[in-house]
Amino acid sequence: MQPVDVALCLAIDVSDSVDFDEFMLMVGGLAEALRSPEVVAAALAGPRASVAVCALFWADPGSAEVAVEWSLLDSEEAARGFADRLEQAPRIPRGGATGLGQAMVSGLAELARCPAEATRLVLDVSGDGANNRGRAPAPVRDVGVAAGVTINGLAVLNEEPDLLAHYEAEVIGGPGSFALSCADYADFAQAMRMKLLREFRGVLTA
Repeated sequence: MQPVDVALCLAIDVSDSVDFDEFMLMVGGLAEALRSPEVVAAALAGPRASVAVCALFWADPGSAEVAVEWSLLDSEEAARGFADRLEQAPRIPRGGATGLGQAMVSGLAELARCPAEATRLVLDVSGDGANNRGRAPAPVRDVGVAAGVTINGLAVLNEEPDLLAHYEAEVIGGPGSFALSCADYADFAQAMRMKLLREFRGVLTA
C-alpha cells in the first residue's frame, strides 16, 4: 500500500448496551459520513492525497474483531467501497461487557500492522458506555500517545449522560486529540462526519 497522510483505525462499540437498531444506526451513520463529499475531499487534501482506514468492532476484553481490513481511500469510489463493506460487515463480536481499555489495545495493534507508512496515526474510539471490564483505558492511552498515536473519542450519551467526561479524562490523548458527543445514535452520522473532518485535516486545520 502506498504512503498515506493518515492511518485511521475506527474502533466501534458493539457491547450489550448497543441494541440491533442502534448498531444499524451507528454503522449506517459512519458509512454515510465516509460517503460525504466533504469528508472525501478532506481525505484527499493532504500532500499524499490518500488515507488508510480500517474498522474494528469491540465488546468484551479480548473480543475485538476487524470488521473491514485496511483499505486505501484515494478516491470517492474507494471511500464508497469502504462504506459499503462496513455496512455489510457482520456484528462480530455479538455483545458483552464494555472492555474499552482492551479495545484500545486492539486498536493500537491494528495501527502497528497498517500496511501503509503514514504521516499521522489516529485511533478513533466510539461507544455509549464507560469501561466496565478488563484493562483501564488511561494507561493504554498513555502507551499509545508515547508511540506517537493520537486517540480521539465519540461518546454517545443515551446510556450515560456523563460519558463525555470519561472519554476526556481516560481515553483521548496525543497531538490535537479531542472528544465529541452526540445525544443518541440518530445523531451519530453528523457527529462522525465532524469527527472525520477533524481527523483527516489534522491539528492545524481542525
